[in-house]
Amino acid sequence: MIGRPALLAAAALALIAARPPVRVQPNPSAVIAAEIALNRAVQDEGEWTALRAAAAKDAVMFVPQQVLAQAWLKGRADSSRGTVRSPHRVYAACGGRLAASSGNWTRSDGSAGYFTTIWRRDDKGRWQWIMDHGGALASARAAPEFLIGKVATCKRAVPPASAPPPAKDAPPPVDESLTWTAQAAPDGSRHVIVRMWTGDAYETVIDDRVAAP
Repeated sequence: MIGRPALLAAAALALIAARPPVRVQPNPSAVIAAEIALNRAVQDEGEWTALRAAAAKDAVMFVPQQVLAQAWLKGRADSSRGTVRSPHRVYAACGGRLAASSGNWTRSDGSAGYFTTIWRRDDKGRWQWIMDHGGALASARAAPEFLIGKVATCKRAVPPASAPPPAKDAPPPVDESLTWTAQAAPDGSRHVIVRMWTGDAYETVIDDRVAAP
């Protein structure tokens, strides 16, 4: 005989299973917090150790050719801890699981540059980076007075009247409100673009071009 507590537990599990998955709310502030934590780890533990700890398994970086980050960073001796990352702006997908951050980096030797990082929220709620790249500049870019956080819209363009209705068992559309591409050339140059959906069209919000070394 199954006791009352067991029946209640089974009923609760069935109720939870029947509920639709909770929609993740986009939160640029959480990505800024992840950037701040990464910067702190760089100072405390070293750049490569910090990047390795925050990277997803499929993360990529450029050295200058594209490589899998975890494989390239594994066992690599840390560079100077004098690199400081300062995020300026964050763009988040409306689905709440993808975001792009961009800002300046500076080093204790006086060199400066910029970075762009793509972040992904995993099933445990952790933000991990999946693409990181940057370039050197003669001087750091001007920082905005306030950190900028923007969220793409989930609004879709109205389909034409002649378009057939979606099938009842059709899967929900993939969140493509924030897209990114990273194209690397054999000479080591690369082009990184991040676009955000406005409801009517894609707006290019990040357009980084790095020359061959």
